[in-house]
Amino acid sequence: MIMPCQKMKGHTDLIKGAICLPGRQRIITCSTDASLRLWDMESCTQIGGDWRDEEEETGVNTIALSPYGKTIASGCDDGKVRLWDIETGKVIARWSGHTKYVRSVCWRRDGKQVLSGSNDGTVRVWNIDTGDTILEIETGHDNVWAVIYSPDTTKFATGGYSNNAETGVKIRDAKSGELLLTLKHADPVRSLAWTSDNKKIISSSFQLIRIFDTSTWQEIAILEGHSHYVNAITVSPNNRMLASASYDNTVRLWNLDTNLQVGKPLQHRGWVQCAAFSGDGQRLATGCDDEKVYVWDINTILKKVGFEDLLSSTNVSIILVAPWL
Repeated sequence: MIMPCQKMKGHTDLIKGAICLPGRQRIITCSTDASLRLWDMESCTQIGGDWRDEEEETGVNTIALSPYGKTIASGCDDGKVRLWDIETGKVIARWSGHTKYVRSVCWRRDGKQVLSGSNDGTVRVWNIDTGDTILEIETGHDNVWAVIYSPDTTKFATGGYSNNAETGVKIRDAKSGELLLTLKHADPVRSLAWTSDNKKIISSSFQLIRIFDTSTWQEIAILEGHSHYVNAITVSPNNRMLASASYDNTVRLWNLDTNLQVGKPLQHRGWVQCAAFSGDGQRLATGCDDEKVYVWDINTILKKVGFEDLLSSTNVSIILVAPWL
């Protein structure tokens, strides 16, 4: 069995989101215990105290790092989107509009807008400077579990649960919100990722991960191996690997050159809610229902199976983690 190189304990409830900060080996996680926490990946210790909204404590479902690495957007149980200053660990903005849990957030590449998806079935586009809602869209999903901008910022995609409507990934015009097409799925879409070269959009649902070519919008691969819902997917910085986190208690690594699984599953003691690659792709942070953060040495794992070349290249990718409970 492959073992993590580090485990970090501090949260007191489900860990729903994780991001790795650029530069130094630091992780930020969020939890339904109403906190964000900053961790040192080398010493396996928490840096400073818990980050909490001093005015309104509420469970935090998802987090996303701004393109410039200074601000975090979070989606919360009270329906608000919050902005956090990384240097101080304090809330600097609270945006109201959604009427139910916010399940997913994503920054536009220029850092001027944030996209949010909620269990109220809507997506909102927020102006960073004013906090105003630029667009509010009834998506057709009963619950929106995943949102993501295309790297060229011309489109965004949503996924989620739909009781009486067509299930799938909905692709929309980023300016108008007009529905352009739907990539049909048999099961609810839990998470989305878009490679930074704009060539592939990847979705996860029950057991399956699907890859679509964005030039034709045709499905080009199905990744099989998980035995339960695939709760989160994240693309490595060089676009060559995918990590998938599932309710089957595993995280799996995939070679996006061949669309085959790499090595054995990374075993956890509970449902895995989130995953995030470090900036150099050499480490992977995962968050689990056992309230622990795990750090995995990807370089060592790849060397053992003869795939260390998957770490080559220095492209930067957009990563989205969209957990749901």
